[in-house]
Amino acid sequence: MEIGLIQEIRNNFWQDNWVWDADNKSPEVMLSRDSNEAYFHVDLVTGSLGAAGVRGNKGFVDGEHYWEINTLEPMYGTSVMMGVGTSNALLHTDNYNFIDLIGMDAESWGLSYRGEIWHNGKCTKYCQPFYEANTVIGCHLNLYAGTLTFYKNGVNQGVAFTGLNKIRQSLYPVISSTACEIEMEVGIRLCRYLTLEEKCCYTVKKNVPVDEDIDKLPLPSCIKEQIKAI
Repeated sequence: MEIGLIQEIRNNFWQDNWVWDADNKSPEVMLSRDSNEAYFHVDLVTGSLGAAGVRGNKGFVDGEHYWEINTLEPMYGTSVMMGVGTSNALLHTDNYNFIDLIGMDAESWGLSYRGEIWHNGKCTKYCQPFYEANTVIGCHLNLYAGTLTFYKNGVNQGVAFTGLNKIRQSLYPVISSTACEIEMEVGIRLCRYLTLEEKCCYTVKKNVPVDEDIDKLPLPSCIKEQIKAI
């Protein structure tokens, strides 16, 4: 069922083309030539002095967005994370400040490889940990519904965060690590924007959430069913 949902996203969304942003990253992050891969704490002399992050070069204010993070190395250490953040989200700590960077304050929302989700400095158990190399973490940001959902190797782990449609700033994909020589790659990137008709249906559903009340509206039956299916 979950795999089918991923296939539905791939079939009905359009390809996006954002990459990791060389101008918005920790100095402890190196990028590949095409900026699809990020390498963390690669200096073997200094090692890791804290948490390092990088964000995507495209922010989202509406629409649905799906992207996959491929973990190219086994996960280890205090923190390896993926999620979203505003332009104010912290991307670097030093002085041996090893923290869960994404979600350490109100500016970001993140998933740790330990299976915890973080926001505003608070964590909640969310899913089983993922340590293995080549794990694929899907991120589905739905700014119509205001939700962020994660997938592990195509399996839906459930809604992690809600209320993101109330954030009056662009949200950017973000990854971070405290561990040395961690490598992560952004895979497929997809997006979808509602038609005017679909936006109207969402607005009606928001204001008339009960199906019985929707049935009373002076609308064609097919439109009523479309609204109730949201």
